[in-house]
Amino acid sequence: MNPKVPAPDPAARPFRTAVVTGASTGIGAATVRQLARQGWEVFAVARRSERLEALAAETGAVPVTADITDDDDVARLLATVTAAGGIDTLVNIAGGARGADSLAGADTADWEWMLRVNVIGTMKITRAFLPMLRAHGRGTVLNLTSTAGLVSYEGGSGYNAAKFGQRGMTQALRLEEAEHNIRVVEVLPGLVRTEEFALNRLGDEQAARDVYAGVDEPLTAGDVADLIAYAVSAPHHVNLDEIVVRPVAQAAAHKVIRKPLD
Repeated sequence: MNPKVPAPDPAARPFRTAVVTGASTGIGAATVRQLARQGWEVFAVARRSERLEALAAETGAVPVTADITDDDDVARLLATVTAAGGIDTLVNIAGGARGADSLAGADTADWEWMLRVNVIGTMKITRAFLPMLRAHGRGTVLNLTSTAGLVSYEGGSGYNAAKFGQRGMTQALRLEEAEHNIRVVEVLPGLVRTEEFALNRLGDEQAARDVYAGVDEPLTAGDVADLIAYAVSAPHHVNLDEIVVRPVAQAAAHKVIRKPLD
């Protein structure tokens, strides 16, 4: 679905306004905080209302409870943002990984979830807001993908497939929307230590801790949020097409320096 809505009045819109998805935790929440500190008006979008309300109380963001894969929720989000004056920036952070099985042992439900959230959800919300961003005349779409969209690894086939797909969609979007003066930015983090990512993927607290074991200073959600805020705050003619960011200890996807544990 791509409901038609009246183009918002640019004169009624604050100078910087953004929708940030995946805002209830991790990089999404950190991005809301960073943009709010810089004076942006932010619509914080996620499924967990209680976390959004707490974030809104902390930052002044506008909380909108929505599932980006649900057509009705996306339409309601679009109507809410339109009524408030619209946005010039869409920051797609919602996504995630489930499972670390080989392809031979792939769990169909995990694959369907990853493709639905990372690819279909990003498509639905971007499709919905493109008319508004075009009408603005200087719109921005930033998609958070992953270095898992650059290099495949054992046990990552489902997540690799989702992030390769999201990356391909992002690259096509940049070509399609340049004529509308919409810049499209992709941020591809490597090893980031966040509250829930590894735990949600592996389903076990010890396994989640082992992902970061011995790694000297993995990236934090705040590190990635700083880059996102920089990219969307740069002068509009400056497009940081692709930003690959890893901790120094992760020289490549296959090379992570781990110190001996005591």
